[in-house]
Amino acid sequence: MKVKKSLFSFSLEEMRDYLTENQFSRFSADQIFNWVYKKFVFDLEGWSNVSKKIKEHFLENIDLSLPKIVWNGLSEDGTRKFLTRFSDGQTVENVAIPGKDRLTICLSSQVGCAIGCVFCHTGTMGLKRNLGSGEIIGQFLSITKWLKENVGDDVRFTNVVYMGQGEPLHNFANVKQATKLLLEDKGIGLGQRRITLSTSGLVHQIEKLGDFPPVNIAISLHASHDNIRTELMPINKIYDLKRLFSAIKKIPLKAYRRITYEYILIDGLNDRLEDIEGLDHLLNSRESKINIIPFNEYPESAFKRPSPEKIRWFQKELLDRGYITTVRVTMGQDILAACGQLKSELEKPNLWKKEQIMA
Repeated sequence: MKVKKSLFSFSLEEMRDYLTENQFSRFSADQIFNWVYKKFVFDLEGWSNVSKKIKEHFLENIDLSLPKIVWNGLSEDGTRKFLTRFSDGQTVENVAIPGKDRLTICLSSQVGCAIGCVFCHTGTMGLKRNLGSGEIIGQFLSITKWLKENVGDDVRFTNVVYMGQGEPLHNFANVKQATKLLLEDKGIGLGQRRITLSTSGLVHQIEKLGDFPPVNIAISLHASHDNIRTELMPINKIYDLKRLFSAIKKIPLKAYRRITYEYILIDGLNDRLEDIEGLDHLLNSRESKINIIPFNEYPESAFKRPSPEKIRWFQKELLDRGYITTVRVTMGQDILAACGQLKSELEKPNLWKKEQIMA
């Protein structure tokens, strides 16, 4: 059986070349991108200014399918969680996170994850497979389409974070291609500062970031001492803090950009004064931003969330040392949609509220 290339994996220039190679008008690529990425029209019959021959060719040779949303849940705080299924039956979870003057989508880059961070629900799945660039963009398009049809036609995602399932740099080529599509002016058209790439610290891939679109970089640090980080993140056995920060120093930063360091705060483990002093030793306050993420508990997890008082103390100590330090507001926890809680299955349906759509 012929394996068709996804429509949503073509860059604009690749689409222009593809049409030219098949004796079609090169300019039709711009029209197709306008229908798909600006007007969110996926039915070829709706492409009124695209030739019939191109549409017939696409039906025969291009994969036009979008991932299917098989479940969605609405949190009490407005966060929405989606279970998205691909053509082979594999699924990932996505989250739409509302904020002041923004709507962020959390994209997955893999089905499961190979990194195995012990605090992360996704890590209990293991790695099933990488997602293609068309499947990554397909998540964005499918969920946008659902929101436009079910919430309001004016709904638009303003920000993208690669913080769903998977290690984005473990799927470097496909995430890079998807990011180019997110940035394409005649496509989705997001700005560089509106896309954040998060990594657990794959050093050999971090060293390639000079060849990656210049988006925001977030490093999942979570500990300032090797013994604790190794306990939390097995990847630290291979890429310890010394190797990690040697690679980080080589990341090309545009003027006034900072690297964000994500720090999951776990009660009694990495919330001590010596952990703060360790961060101060590792980081440069002029080039770093620390994002404290109070641990989000999930079923069967052995870790606990620190008290609000401990969270505030930890933040103040870092602020006093000159670091831009934020505490991530936990959203979607009642539907297991918060950071570290995503997993490709419906484990606790009694927790999900208000809306459910099952296929």
